[in-house]
Amino acid sequence: MTQIRVPLGSYLLAESPAILACHGVGSCVVVALYDGQAKLAAVAHIMLPGRSDGGKSALSAQYSDQAIEGMVEELAGRGCLRARLVAKVAGGAQMFLFSSLLVEESPGKRNVEAVGRKLNELGIPLVASDVGKNFGRTVEFHTDSGQMIIRTICDGTRVI
Repeated sequence: MTQIRVPLGSYLLAESPAILACHGVGSCVVVALYDGQAKLAAVAHIMLPGRSDGGKSALSAQYSDQAIEGMVEELAGRGCLRARLVAKVAGGAQMFLFSSLLVEESPGKRNVEAVGRKLNELGIPLVASDVGKNFGRTVEFHTDSGQMIIRTICDGTRVI
């Protein structure tokens, strides 16, 4: 099966059989949108919750709202129905502990919350997640099965 690396701040679409992979996921969030009937997925490696000025960025997947909207639009253009889309999410870790930064204020937590809000707004169910904690992840999304595999050094491997 072909593995396709999704760069930081971008998203890619792939149809089965393929693996969309994100490496070095810390406070960033990986969002996979999947249409199991079409066997088509989009995976984003999102860096930030959203622009404070509400504007658009040239790097569209850098922000959660723009990335998710872009993925939904491109998936629809390839024949996916929004009603069949489901989401899986991984990442959003608090990589560095500073006494002046509360867990509630951490970039990872803000990223996860922003992704959840956007998915809810668009009516896309979040069916599985592996978020938070204080370690990085490597994330693979398998378009043939819809499985997300999360690998970590200190917490092993999970399949969601």
